[in-house]
Amino acid sequence: MQATSPVPVAILVRVSTTKQETTRQITELRSHAEKAGWEVIAVCEEVISGAADSNERRGMAQVLELARQGKIRKVLVHEVSRIARKNSIAHGFLEELTDLGVSLYWHSQGVETLLPSGKRNPAVGFMFSLLAEMAQAERETLRERILSGMAQARKEGRRIGRPRGTVLSGDQLLKKYPRVVRLLREGHSVRNTASISEVSTNTVQKIRSITCSLSRA
Repeated sequence: MQATSPVPVAILVRVSTTKQETTRQITELRSHAEKAGWEVIAVCEEVISGAADSNERRGMAQVLELARQGKIRKVLVHEVSRIARKNSIAHGFLEELTDLGVSLYWHSQGVETLLPSGKRNPAVGFMFSLLAEMAQAERETLRERILSGMAQARKEGRRIGRPRGTVLSGDQLLKKYPRVVRLLREGHSVRNTASISEVSTNTVQKIRSITCSLSRA
């Protein structure tokens, strides 16, 4: 009797900043894949905000390309919020996987979007929609708290951001943020660079303007 080939799968993990690690996500997903008899052929890692647009999601793009090429039959994520914290991105990702006949498994609930027959699992589809909505709501709540805290600080007369009189020159900015310079040269977007480097998008935009001016000089 011919042995059955293991199911090829890809792991997708995401964190928002470099202060966070993907180790636990990867370890738990690899362990589950091994127990289920699946073969992990790719681990796609991202350090980017869950609110980033799809064209900034390199790890997600890699997973979808593997699915289009027929190299995987399942995608493993730790939880729905690791896919995205924007409904349109999460649902778009799921829809394309479903159209390609690739099942999405998320570990926090231990469920898949496709049944063994390859058909959609309606109950899991409803669960996915709810969790995607919760992930977006959590992001919006956090943003509101930050804005509220800043407003309260201003109301109390506290200055937000860099103290007055500490504006850096162009050379000083480039020396202070070499990682930003490198990421921009590698083609990362302003938002992605800001997320990875943990600086404001305004700072990244200033550095990009400086580097562009230098390249034209």
